[in-house]
Amino acid sequence: MERLKHRYIVIEGPIGVGKTTLTRALCKRFRGRGLYEIVEENPFLSSFYQDRQKYAFQTQLFFLLSRFKQQQDLFQQDLFNSVTISDYLFAKDRIFASITLDANELALYERIYEHLGPRVLKPDLVIYLQARLDVLLPRIKKRGREFERRFDAEYLAELSRTYNDFFHRWDETPLLVINTSDIDFAESEQDLDDLIRAIARCKSGTQYYQPLGTRV
Repeated sequence: MERLKHRYIVIEGPIGVGKTTLTRALCKRFRGRGLYEIVEENPFLSSFYQDRQKYAFQTQLFFLLSRFKQQQDLFQQDLFNSVTISDYLFAKDRIFASITLDANELALYERIYEHLGPRVLKPDLVIYLQARLDVLLPRIKKRGREFERRFDAEYLAELSRTYNDFFHRWDETPLLVINTSDIDFAESEQDLDDLIRAIARCKSGTQYYQPLGTRV
C-alpha cells in the first residue's frame, strides 16, 4: 500500500462530480476515516430547489453551521493515527453563498463566516474534481435523490464556473486537479492505483492529473 504523508485530504468539486464515491474508495484503500457532508439532513434543501431565492439563506446557514460543527469535532480527534478524507472543503460553502444569496444576505453570511473560517482545520491536500455538464447531470439523476429530481442545468453550469474560478485562485494548500468526465475511480482498481501514486507525489502548488484510462 502506497505510503502517504498527507494525513488530512479533502475532495471537492461541483454537485454530482463524484466526491463521496472517491472519498469512500480512498478510505477503503488507506483504512482511513471518512468525513462526509451532511446533505439530506438539511430541512430547507427540498424547498430551496423549488424556490432558491426564498430559501437560499436558511439553506446556506444550516450548511455553514452543521459543517462547522463537524470540523470542530474533527479537532478533537487524533489525525496522526490514520488518514482522514473528507468529501467537502469548509471554504466551499462560500462558493454556494456567492451565487445563491442576495447582497444583504451575503454580507451577513460573510460576517458569520469570518468568525468561523479561521477556526477550521486546514487540509494537507485538496483534490479538485471537474466534469462536463453533460456528465454531471446524468450522475445527479442516477443517485436518485428526490429533491434533485428536476435539477436546474443553468444553476449547475454557474456552479461549475464558480468552482473553476475559486480553485484557479486557490493557494492555501497543495491542489490536485482531475477531470473525471471519462473516468470512474470506483470502477477501476488500476485507475485508482495510478491516482494514489499521483496523490503521494503532490507536495506543493497546483498539479493537474490526467486519469490513466484517458491517456492516449
